[in-house]
Amino acid sequence: MQSITANDVADFAASLRSESQLGSALSAASAARTIVSVRGFHRFALLEGLTLVDPSRDVQPPSTSRRLPKALDYVDVEKLITCAGDLDSPIGLRDRALLELLYGTGARISEAVTLDIDDIDLANRTVTVIGKGDKQRKLPLGDYAARAIDSYLIRGRTVFAVKGRGTARVFLNTKGAPLSRQSAWAVLKASAERAELNSKISPHTLRHSFATHLLEGGADVRVVQELLGHASVTTTQIYTLVTADTLKQVYLTSHPRAL
Repeated sequence: MQSITANDVADFAASLRSESQLGSALSAASAARTIVSVRGFHRFALLEGLTLVDPSRDVQPPSTSRRLPKALDYVDVEKLITCAGDLDSPIGLRDRALLELLYGTGARISEAVTLDIDDIDLANRTVTVIGKGDKQRKLPLGDYAARAIDSYLIRGRTVFAVKGRGTARVFLNTKGAPLSRQSAWAVLKASAERAELNSKISPHTLRHSFATHLLEGGADVRVVQELLGHASVTTTQIYTLVTADTLKQVYLTSHPRAL
């Protein structure tokens, strides 16, 4: 190992991003993970006394582009929720309540489907979710979401519950069992198709839209961080890039001397 130099490690790093006879170039993310592993190996060798120097110390992983979250504009959010289903049917009431909850609180789909009845406080307009690392957070519940959930609990969930074996979960399937994450995702996808939304809808779409719309409305990034349950504000700050880009587009299309 003593013969390995910093140039050797740098050349190896560069080769990961170049096409060769052995195959195509790695993506920036894959190359970065490989270099992190190489640096970890050399640090281990140095600590164990297998080498006197760490040739990888100054070799940095390639930077990866940050993927901006895709958010719907408010008009499309309204279309999506409106197309959740027939409000005269238990399924339509459930699906509307689910989508209103996701957009109204920014909760993850996994957090929504694991909600129990006692987690919802309609009197005080709050909902308590269990996030990553089993961390609990209490979220405000807006009027639209509160009304939709109230209607579902009274006229929808009761229809499903009598068919099941008894569960405290809020969202149930037609057999009275807890609604799965996959089924909740199917609800979102079906609503998007009925709303004729061409943009790609993901399980996080309404969560992204929630955060983006809050920041566009002037909310402090640290408040949004708390609502989303992010451990670090750095994670939340990616949404500020989205809103800054939106502001730029509005400026370019609206200001008479922008172009």
